[in-house]
Amino acid sequence: MKLRMLTADDKVAEIKRLYYATTAKTIQADLARALDLLKSMNGEDERERAAVYMDGLAQMRADWNRKRQGRNGNDKRKTENGKRRT
Repeated sequence: MKLRMLTADDKVAEIKRLYYATTAKTIQADLARALDLLKSMNGEDERERAAVYMDGLAQMRADWNRKRQGRNGNDKRKTENGKRRT
């Protein structure tokens, strides 16, 4: 089996694929893979093309983490009067 180097277009396409295919269960691994691809890009111009997908992946992770914390009762935020939210 012969390995080939990914072009900048291939890397952006893979990050885009990860963005559309990620789920709450796969977000950590997908984001890690996308970050590896982003780091391997040569220039700022290449990275700019992937930025919107990277931002979206990060936002999904934050949203899903927030929902997961709320379900587990780990929501440490408090109301103005210092009591825990219910």
